[in-house]
Amino acid sequence: MSTNSERSAGQLGRRPVVGVLHPGAMGAALGSALKARAGVVIWADGGRSHATAKRAELADLIAVPDVTALAQRADLIISICPPHAALQVAEEVAAGLADRDRASWPLYLDANAVAPGTVRRIGELLGADRVVDGAVIGPPAWETGHTVLWLSGAAAGEVAGLFDGSPFDTRVLGSELGAASALKACFALQSKALPAIWLEIAEAAEKAGVSEALHGELTRNGVDLPARLATLSARASTKAWRWAGEMDEAADTMLELGLPDGFSRAAAEVYRRWSGTEA
Repeated sequence: MSTNSERSAGQLGRRPVVGVLHPGAMGAALGSALKARAGVVIWADGGRSHATAKRAELADLIAVPDVTALAQRADLIISICPPHAALQVAEEVAAGLADRDRASWPLYLDANAVAPGTVRRIGELLGADRVVDGAVIGPPAWETGHTVLWLSGAAAGEVAGLFDGSPFDTRVLGSELGAASALKACFALQSKALPAIWLEIAEAAEKAGVSEALHGELTRNGVDLPARLATLSARASTKAWRWAGEMDEAADTMLELGLPDGFSRAAAEVYRRWSGTEA
């Protein structure tokens, strides 16, 4: 693993144009973090919500009409979107680059919580040497000390260098596409699959009519289930639909590694039911 002082030089140049697809809470933070080193940070406002436009404005990002305009102009594109949309966003970028000389195609950082296989498919679309696999662990970073951005891929060191001095603690895992995504999937098993088990336990106890007895036994063993559920509910109320997609990708990761994928599949279903988006 390389440190921030061991960055490689490459094709981005001194003041690259960075495009962000799309500036949600994390995307706005990533875009803002790069303003000091980028020539300009742009985003595609076609079809995006007023809330997205407001976040981009507050982060001082510059709007361009659509994904094609962004792809044609950018030296580096950062994809940060719901996991289930990651491949679609890459396909939109590839379509937008169709008229651009392939030798001048931008670097592409996929910073989504996806399976290694998904990142490799994106590499097939945009060039494996130009795609960087990213995993954000932590909240949107507006100050240092809370969030790590893990990167892997041939150009990982170069992209990492852009974040020097930013609120994101950027670390390089190596040159293999999929390594950062595998790390994210493993982390997600404890950060999202384990909490889903508590939701399942609480619902099962309620349906069986044993909630009071269960709470008593858990309290006797040092577990405050109501407090734990309250904390989880506050987080999951607006994010459960997104976590379901992340758990699907984590399940694909486990399957690729020859490990049981049922934990993640079940967690995805729990979060779909929680968000009201079950099939």
